[in-house]
Amino acid sequence: MSTAINFDKGNYRFIPTGVNRFSGGVAAQPGYEICRVVFSAPVPLKEGFDLIQAVLEAEERPLTALCACELRSPEPVSDSDFNKFNELYLETLKEWGLLKGKHNPVARSNVSPLVGAPAEPSFYAFSYTVETDIEEATFVIAGSCEVPETPDDYIESIVAYQDVSLEGLLKKAQWVLDEMERRLEVLGHEWADTTATHTYTVHNLHPFMASELAQRGAINHGLGWHLARPPVKDLEYEMDCRRILNERILTID
Repeated sequence: MSTAINFDKGNYRFIPTGVNRFSGGVAAQPGYEICRVVFSAPVPLKEGFDLIQAVLEAEERPLTALCACELRSPEPVSDSDFNKFNELYLETLKEWGLLKGKHNPVARSNVSPLVGAPAEPSFYAFSYTVETDIEEATFVIAGSCEVPETPDDYIESIVAYQDVSLEGLLKKAQWVLDEMERRLEVLGHEWADTTATHTYTVHNLHPFMASELAQRGAINHGLGWHLARPPVKDLEYEMDCRRILNERILTID
């Protein structure tokens, strides 16, 4: 099991992964909490970064306080095209001082809505740290699909590859739930500590919603089901979860 790494410039710790696209999750350091901002409509990537910078500056927080991004993509792409997108995404994070050696501490979820997908990669929401007197822990577990986060070819590692039967979907969901629980444990938490759980899939969850999600305690506060696909072709199921006490909507004109 991996160990969380402190990112003092952002006042949070993160779960390292085998890739530099994102971390497995983040948790605020003592004296800080994570706040979340949801855009009222998807914002193209560059404009989204500009708005995030404006929010951080208004709250007198450094750019390195950014700790999680939630993205929306036009459609699932090949693994190679996904890597090209990530190179552009990482350029800004690098400029903002958000890389720690070979690691990227910023957690992320990225999906493609089945209906109403944006015309280009866009921000849906973001999270950042602020100073607080609240002693309760806050954290964000990054989105995970049914594949290990390694530099290897995704296709070779996908659980139940191209199997969208009930049995195949169950295997995918079980793998992702196991990964959510592993990441929670690394940060010292469990399902009971979460305030929100989200699932991203276009497939029917009902056959295993009670036996898997509910039985594990993953949806004690309900389930946010987004009719969306993961960002890479042949991936079918993604989840994330969090404990955040302060959230708000940022209206986009």
